[in-house]
Order: sequence, then C-alpha cells, then structure tokens
Amino acid sequence: MNVHAENGGAELSPERDAQLRELEAKLDVRFRDRALLHTALVHGSVGTDARSRHGDNYERLEFLGDAVLNLAVSDHLYRMFPTRLEGDLARLRAAVVSEGPLAHVARSLDLGRYLVLGRGEEKGGGRSRASLLADAIEAVVGAVYVDSGYGVAHHCVMRWFAEDLARLEEPGEGDYKSQLQELIQQRERRLPRYRITGQEGPDHSRVFVAVVEVGGRTLGEGRGRSKKEAEQAAAEQALVQVRRGQAG
Repeated sequence: MNVHAENGGAELSPERDAQLRELEAKLDVRFRDRALLHTALVHGSVGTDARSRHGDNYERLEFLGDAVLNLAVSDHLYRMFPTRLEGDLARLRAAVVSEGPLAHVARSLDLGRYLVLGRGEEKGGGRSRASLLADAIEAVVGAVYVDSGYGVAHHCVMRWFAEDLARLEEPGEGDYKSQLQELIQQRERRLPRYRITGQEGPDHSRVFVAVVEVGGRTLGEGRGRSKKEAEQAAAEQALVQVRRGQAG
C-alpha cells in the first residue's frame, strides 16, 4: 500500500525534501505534508532553524504515535489470541513496542540516517542510540496518523512490525512447552523448570500463575484456568523472548 498525496506547502530545503522523498520510498508512504515527516525526525537538541511549522521537535508526534502504535498492536493481539488473558496480552505487546524492538524496526528502516540532531547529540552517537531511535519510530507513526488517518497508520504498523508480530504467532500450531524445551536444550543443554507462583480470582473462576525458569533466570510468566494452561502461557512468552534474543 503506497499512500500518495502532494506536499502541503512545507518549508523544506531542496536537499531535505530529497532526503525525505528517499525515506518515503523506504516507508512506502507518501505524505500530503512532508513537513510532518521532517518534524518526526527533529530532535530537541537542534536549533530553531531546523524546525518546521508543525512544532519544535518530534516530542508531540512521539506522544501521539505511542498511543497509535499501542492501539494497533493491542488490536492485533486481541484478535490473534482470543483465549489469552489481559496480563499475557500486555506482556506480548511489550515484546513488540518496548525500546529494543522499536529501535530494531527503526534500524531496519534506516531511520537514523534521516534524523536531525544537535551537535552534541551527533557527537554522542545519538544517530544510533536505541532510545532515540525508539522515540523517532513512534514519532513517524504519529506523523502518518496525522497526515493520513488511523487506517493508513495501522497498515504501516502491521507492515513495519510484521517480523516481530509473526514471532508472536509462530508457536500457535503446537505445544509451547515442548518447543521451548527443544530450543533451550539446543542452546544451553538444560531443561526449563516450571513453578506455580500463585492463584487469582474467586473459587468459581480460579486463575493460576506460572513462571518458567532456566538456570535461575525467569524467562516467562503466564496465567490460565488450569496449572497446565498457565505453564503453556508461560512457555509461550518465554519462546517470544528467546527467539527475539536469537534475532537480536
């Protein structure tokens, strides 16, 4: 899906406009107002000469993009995992929208190359800093939302984060505990250990809480209507974390 519209009279230099057109091709989005994309890439350390009429820097768009990103991913998880409890869905979402995964997506789009930084940030390696890249990708999501609406922003999130979302879905066809055991044995030559750490809710709607540990490290936590279901949920979360570690 390529969104096409004309530039809305943004005050950008020819060189910057050319840069942003190049980035639009990587994002597969064409902005009505390219100054929004520029603002999404301007760090607070720069002077007023690098800023656009949309605001000083990317912070407002980051605030908005964070909400849009969380909604899009939450909606996807809600539909993809109809039996998962709220806590499990929140942890799965965190595996996609926390700083590390966000920075990974920003790097895959080469976003750092297009950032506008102050001299100190530039010298300090801000162009490749995970926290800054995570902020920038959220700001870009916010810019897409302002420019083209939620439908286009949702589509972009699903496309840009497709690899991370697919990792969450991979175990769906089988036994999570068996898959985790096989993976841990290959990597560490040891077995995962499960513990029931608590119970929640009234007697007629009891929910068990389980954790899975390897070598004293907690890799996942899950909840379920039975102890076995809770252990499976814990293994599912652990698989996401282990596979992300392999990819990173």
